[in-house]
Amino acid sequence: MAKVAADLQYSDEHEWVAREGGNLVSIGISAVATEALGDIVYVDLPEVGAAVTAGETCGEVESTKSVSDVYSPVTGEVVEINTGVVDDPALINNDPYGAGWLFKVAAESEGPLLSAQEYASKNGGDL
Repeated sequence: MAKVAADLQYSDEHEWVAREGGNLVSIGISAVATEALGDIVYVDLPEVGAAVTAGETCGEVESTKSVSDVYSPVTGEVVEINTGVVDDPALINNDPYGAGWLFKVAAESEGPLLSAQEYASKNGGDL
């Protein structure tokens, strides 16, 4: 069963949100999603300075099985992208809650988010 990090919040679309202080948040995709996708071979992320809107697509992840949209769980401005996952998308599979983060946003607001417990219950993850 896929690991669900207890200290994060999650969107229905399998993105996680980590609060970094102030309005800065890191965003990635859950281990539940990486297990379903299989080996990730390509990632397309929003550019630094781009505006993202909660619930709207802002990138994509391509795996050996399929292509999936990345949805922003918050509204705000992208302030940093993880160039490491662009260069080596396997980082997302290997460490989805650490080195596999996708981008950081100066958040103005957030969409509906689930607690780790709610997300795990809904998606079969393991806390």
